[in-house]
Amino acid sequence: MNFTKDSININSAQEVEKITSKLKESVGKKIKKRGAIVGISGGIDSSVVLALCARAFGQERVLGVMMPESDSNPDSLELAKSLSEKFETKYIVENMSDALAGYGCYNRRDDAIKRVFPEFNSSYKAKIILPTNLLEKETLNVFQLMIISPEGEKKSERLPLKEYLQIVAASNFKQRSRMSMLYYHAEAKNYAVIGTGNKNEHEQGFFVKYGDGGADVKPIAHLFKTQVFQLAEYLEVPEEIRKRTPTTDTYSAEQTQEEFFFRVPFDILDRVWFGWEQGVPSKEIAEALELTEENVESIIHDTQRKIRTTEYLRMEPL
Repeated sequence: MNFTKDSININSAQEVEKITSKLKESVGKKIKKRGAIVGISGGIDSSVVLALCARAFGQERVLGVMMPESDSNPDSLELAKSLSEKFETKYIVENMSDALAGYGCYNRRDDAIKRVFPEFNSSYKAKIILPTNLLEKETLNVFQLMIISPEGEKKSERLPLKEYLQIVAASNFKQRSRMSMLYYHAEAKNYAVIGTGNKNEHEQGFFVKYGDGGADVKPIAHLFKTQVFQLAEYLEVPEEIRKRTPTTDTYSAEQTQEEFFFRVPFDILDRVWFGWEQGVPSKEIAEALELTEENVESIIHDTQRKIRTTEYLRMEPL
């Protein structure tokens, strides 16, 4: 193929028609449910999925569920509300803070943080980051813990394995609790839970098993993030959502998906990944994207590693 930076572009009108048709078939004929439940966060993926469901089933048979908790950015809730109003779908707000406190989510997480930073308390914010940009240098995925004091002072330390695992395990209560809430509403209305994960998240394992990975249908799991943005523009998702930097909205400190996991901007990652899947030589990808061949190989190797090491997340129970 003649690879260019535009090779990844899709025909949004045709893609929307294909997805909505498949949604109708999957939910109505195969799963035999009456409508759709979508967890909405004010992010681009859930916004596109809500818009697709409104087209597929009609606004009256779609329910958006907003699930904020103590660490959530308040903007997420307001953006999710404006999204529902835009597409005229019903919504409900379920605050998850008490459920998460009951699981010990916050206490278990903070206990691990304090073993790294003894001064940490509830007045601080914290997040996990991967500080290295793949375009600068290929390194091992070495996670760091960053805390931010009430005065704005930042401290970072390499995160030991035991503390990393405990923080992630405790934080994953958030996604698993939300999945349970979505299925409550789905079962109460005889609706299907519609997943919001894209290809980047699904294939590289950027999701929680039986958490945000739990759904009846995953309509955008074949689309790169940049292609999801293309659909968002076509579907007229509110501009403030389309311009928002994708975040995890998991930790108390604001954290982008790039700094936590992907390590390279989506407009570069997706095009390199797409070219690699199509069998385009690394040198040709590099020339089209104005990168070095070393940059391209670094991104491909990181993607391959993540796909390989997260295969267990996509497996059915043995």
